[in-house]
Amino acid sequence: MKNLGYTIILILGIVLVLSFGDRDTGEKVNKKASNVVMAYYVPEKDYQPEKLPLHQLTHIIFSFTNVIDGEMKFRHAENREKLRKLVVQREKYPELKVMIACGGWGADGFSDMAHTQDNREKFVQSVLEFNREYQLDGIDIDWEYPGIPAANTKARPEDKENFTLLMKELREGLNTLDRKQILTFASAGWKRYYNNVEIKEVMKHVDYMNVMTYDQIGASTPYTGHHTALGLIDFEDIKDTPAAKYVEQRRSEMRKRGFTYEPRSVERIVEFCIENGVATEQIVIGAAFYGRAWKGVPPNNNGLYQPNKGSHIGWSAYHQIRKEFESNKNYKRFWDPIAKAPYLYSAKDSIFISYDDSVSVRLKTAYATKKKLAGIMFWQLGNDTKDKNSLLKAIYDASQKD
Repeated sequence: MKNLGYTIILILGIVLVLSFGDRDTGEKVNKKASNVVMAYYVPEKDYQPEKLPLHQLTHIIFSFTNVIDGEMKFRHAENREKLRKLVVQREKYPELKVMIACGGWGADGFSDMAHTQDNREKFVQSVLEFNREYQLDGIDIDWEYPGIPAANTKARPEDKENFTLLMKELREGLNTLDRKQILTFASAGWKRYYNNVEIKEVMKHVDYMNVMTYDQIGASTPYTGHHTALGLIDFEDIKDTPAAKYVEQRRSEMRKRGFTYEPRSVERIVEFCIENGVATEQIVIGAAFYGRAWKGVPPNNNGLYQPNKGSHIGWSAYHQIRKEFESNKNYKRFWDPIAKAPYLYSAKDSIFISYDDSVSVRLKTAYATKKKLAGIMFWQLGNDTKDKNSLLKAIYDASQKD
């Protein structure tokens, strides 16, 4: 009986340890996500990294550094200390990967940097020194775009091969660091981009390709539509709308240049990438924590695929959409079952808003799981609401292991 008593006490002790051993962070202990949940993050005005919902992420990508004088550097010196404060949070969340992004929309310098071996070596060395100094877990290359002079950035035909060489040499350099390094790049959500990238070769050297499946139509597009749709939209789905005339015109123009033009979406570009040899476990799809709005939109079809009179707001953070538009009785939420995407429309104000909400990001996450993709990323964390039922919470819940 005495031995039995000791056994009972021992079992009770083990139960207590298992029950309370992880309760030292102040955060609810959550199950680990089965997918990648990756946030791009631009430091907010009231920068408090200790208050970020980092327990719901697998990766956070501090944005941005730039190519300056051929090296990776911060354009603004204050970001150095901000990055250090973010890295400190890894003590609380040791499985979190803290990365740095280089580039972004309108960021120049890539084409010249990648053009020669000497230039690439100089850049790679700067990356190694940077990541070693800040004890980072990796880097995301956001070159928008090789071979395409977007936003008046410099581009040349040789970018195609030079991008491959850059990623290869980055991988080789990162492998020399003591801390294991993740290498990713941001890719476009439309097919023309892949004409300028040796995608099979590039994927040999990287962990993930972060597909920017947002901004699929822009502020200057003359018709309304979905800027971050999940579902496969065909021309037949819009043929009886005013958007069809514009799309057919663009298709004709693009055919003359050897390109295709079609409604864009997550499902379309993912299928395209898989068909072109990209492994599913290397694909990370994108969600938008912001929306785009157009004005002067007639009420036909509740504003969808209708002409507009220009951008109402270039972009709106989701926290603004929730506060100012979702709660406004003049705006009604609609769901497009083909695009698998929501939109808001105000007949009173003639304003149409395309965005992601908690329903659509949950569906995107489920799609990534079903297709056995690596996971989901989004631009960007600071745009989310601080409410409990945030977009990130919806993604995290959908990504949980069983």
